[in-house]
Amino acid sequence: MKILVTGATGFLGTTLCAKLEEQGHELTRLNSKNCDLTQQDALLQFKQPAYDRIYHLAAWTQAGDFCLYHPGEQWIINQQINTNVLTWWQQHQSQAKLICMGTSCAYAPDMELVEENYLKGLPIESLFTYAMTKRMLYAGLLALHKQFGLKYLCLVPSTLYGPGYHTDGRQMHFIFDLIRKIIRGKLYGEPVILWGDGYQSRELVFVEDFAQIATQLADSVDNELINIGAGEEFPIRHFAKLICDRVNYDFNAIQFDTSRYVGAKSKCLAVRKLQHYLPDLQLTPLDAGLSKTIDWFWQEQEKLLPAN
Repeated sequence: MKILVTGATGFLGTTLCAKLEEQGHELTRLNSKNCDLTQQDALLQFKQPAYDRIYHLAAWTQAGDFCLYHPGEQWIINQQINTNVLTWWQQHQSQAKLICMGTSCAYAPDMELVEENYLKGLPIESLFTYAMTKRMLYAGLLALHKQFGLKYLCLVPSTLYGPGYHTDGRQMHFIFDLIRKIIRGKLYGEPVILWGDGYQSRELVFVEDFAQIATQLADSVDNELINIGAGEEFPIRHFAKLICDRVNYDFNAIQFDTSRYVGAKSKCLAVRKLQHYLPDLQLTPLDAGLSKTIDWFWQEQEKLLPAN
């Protein structure tokens, strides 16, 4: 197949592109350097060839408390990106199936995180703008399917982790930040200070598992929104303890700063629909996935763990 991928050089994009190439597909990789998706005509150069699939992964956001300080920019930039991609899809690549990324933060925190609730209630205030841009993206898919018959698939992941995360100084998602801080504590004797009391819970999916699931569902499912999660979550303290055991650091030396931003207290996706479509799905066990991720951190010490 001929496949175009936006956000192709990001954490997920890199892994997904490797998986698609392994499967023998012909890829066109887009990133912010070769195609500025905020510009209305940026995609016109890609009117040809006719693509079979489009994976739309690009989004303007970061982890941590980034969303608290950039709500206006997030609205404008992500709406520009998504509107331009959907317009190009409808006008020039309507034969292609578009597979895009939703976000778990689009769910209202007081409701079950099941697909039927994706557009219901209000997202958590600190992530409201980004969450609503993802809801609008999904609304666009629904509208273009209804009027023009375009085929789509919207995948809503829990937190993805694994080797190959960004090393450019941006804020990191919680699991990478935990690993970085604990390894720095081990190597340099720095205090390990985690945000919150450590009892907020999170769910993880290994990035290679997600890439495999995305390609499988793209082959077999049309016009659906599907949660991609492990179906279980653990407190931050549990993840920290596993990492401490792996790198031989004293968990009791960790400090918890309850004054810092922690986001949602709990975020575990309902995965009944995923299990329906992929009943034999086997995910990478947490211990194995963390070991691979920690090993990658050790290999990238010069970029991720510079001495002060």
